[in-house]
Amino acid sequence: MTPTEQYIRILTDLKPGELGLLRTHPGQDLDRTVDGFDLFTGLWWPLRQKNERAPRREVAWLIAKLYAYCPIPQSDDPIACQLRRCQPTQSLEQRRFMQRVDGMLILPLDQIEPALRWALNLLDSKNLGVDWVKLTDDLSAWEREPTRLRWAEQYLRLRRRQC
Repeated sequence: MTPTEQYIRILTDLKPGELGLLRTHPGQDLDRTVDGFDLFTGLWWPLRQKNERAPRREVAWLIAKLYAYCPIPQSDDPIACQLRRCQPTQSLEQRRFMQRVDGMLILPLDQIEPALRWALNLLDSKNLGVDWVKLTDDLSAWEREPTRLRWAEQYLRLRRRQC
């Protein structure tokens, strides 16, 4: 099991109270509250001590908050493919939807949380899951252009085998 898979397993095993605590930190930095910091470091630090390949702190904190906000089931499909399945069919709505997805792709990591919350809400409303492991790994490489291009290709279905 990879360190990212281990981290996602830790998140999925959280108790409702722990998820509730994480939910109270949208858009906040890790060191904003002692309770949030303590809970997160208890989840992440032991894994990081064992393996340097564990998701970096900023990404792990973001994923913890996103999972607590919307703990949708694990799926084998990347989030970009799932968003494609949610795309409206009417042209005006479709254009707005695509603009929103395009906007997400240009956001830096420290500003992407609201866009991902929107995406997770949408997937949840359609009873679709998300590949949390892949999302974590992708966000770990978010600053690299190939990561964002792959999301765009997956969303546009340029590579049929990806979705």
